Amino acid sequence: MTEFDTEAYLKRIGLAAAPTPSVDGLRSLQRAQPLAIPFENFDILLGRGISLDPATIFDKLVRRPRGGYCFEVNSLFLAALQAFGFEARALLGRVHIAGPVGGRTHQLSLVRIGGEDWIADVGFGSGTALAPMRLSLDVEQDLNGSVRRYVANDVYGIILQMRGEEGWSNLYSFDMGHVIDSDRVLGNHFTSTHPASFFTWARVATRPTPDGRVSLMDYTLRKVAGGQETVTCLEEGEPYLAALRENFGIDLGVRYEEIKPIAGQGADFTV
Repeated sequence: MTEFDTEAYLKRIGLAAAPTPSVDGLRSLQRAQPLAIPFENFDILLGRGISLDPATIFDKLVRRPRGGYCFEVNSLFLAALQAFGFEARALLGRVHIAGPVGGRTHQLSLVRIGGEDWIADVGFGSGTALAPMRLSLDVEQDLNGSVRRYVANDVYGIILQMRGEEGWSNLYSFDMGHVIDSDRVLGNHFTSTHPASFFTWARVATRPTPDGRVSLMDYTLRKVAGGQETVTCLEEGEPYLAALRENFGIDLGVRYEEIKPIAGQGADFTV
């Protein structure tokens, strides 16, 4: 891929016109891409690995009915931002939501608009917000009902927190250091191959909807719509593949038997 095909990308995410490099343009992109392109890890379980080659990511996520995990969906999003004229670059973060804090296994984007910094992230699984966040410390920001803030930390740099019923919880941390391709390759390799990575032994898919979210964890399918939740246990075989197509638009193009069996090991969760 010598240049980013903006027309194909816009068609895939359902936008009729190219956004301007503005806050409104950033908001429109961050809402549209997750609604259209799911977060999922099935190529790992199919033994295909995760390529960070831009052409491969574009073909998989835009030209085919597939999604990807953070290094894929946020790489695509960053390429789109740059193609539409935004000043943007990659950052890497450490996930805090389960187990000990690990290495830099999460990719996100720093976007500068009119001299102001924003964080754009379309790849944090079910924690993905449909709006970017202004990079301001100790300021509560309401992202469609999810209240979040950034706080400074002497060890981890900047921590993203979300407010819940029991107070504030840490989602992930990041710093402003420059990220080169080799940094991303290292993080992606660990996250897609190491047995301590959640993604090497669990089947995961999630996609927001206009009024909720649909998520898959192994065989458990959860749908939230209008504040109401339904939970279904999926059957193995063709019904499982049909559920992927129906709920996430994912067509793996394989027989069910080709998917790596679930081997939950209780390993640390990484995103």
